[in-house]
Amino acid sequence: MMAASQGESLLAILDELAALLKQSKQMPMSASILVNKAEALDLLNSALSVVPEQVAEADDIVAGAKEVVAKAEAEAAEILADAERRAAAAMEREPIVAAAEQKAAQIVAQAEAEAAKLMTDANTYSDRQLEQLEQELEQIGRQIAAGRRVIQSRREEPEA
Repeated sequence: MMAASQGESLLAILDELAALLKQSKQMPMSASILVNKAEALDLLNSALSVVPEQVAEADDIVAGAKEVVAKAEAEAAEILADAERRAAAAMEREPIVAAAEQKAAQIVAQAEAEAAKLMTDANTYSDRQLEQLEQELEQIGRQIAAGRRVIQSRREEPEA
């Protein structure tokens, strides 16, 4: 095992320590193991030296996150104030908006009614056309059957 460097992460150092313990010789008839004291202490010292660095990094990250949250809260307050201003302006225009919405609803209802009528008419037309086609196909089928009967009767007639 090699001593951990300053830049190494705490998790990597702890992984090395775990590997050291797993590779150590077990004492006969015991759960105890023989560990190289120098290697184990070296890894523990490395871990202890890395922790303050990572805590400082974590503090920097938390400070950055707090700054982002503060900016977001300020932006949210600004957006809310703008929305309140717009809502107040909209209240002044409310009668106009209500009339426009009512007219829009009438137009939509009329368009939906016309669309439903067009759909019904299209379905009726399609059904009539399909019925006519079905009758023509049945007639063609009867003509084919009659033609086949004629051919069959010719086969059965003795040749002169």
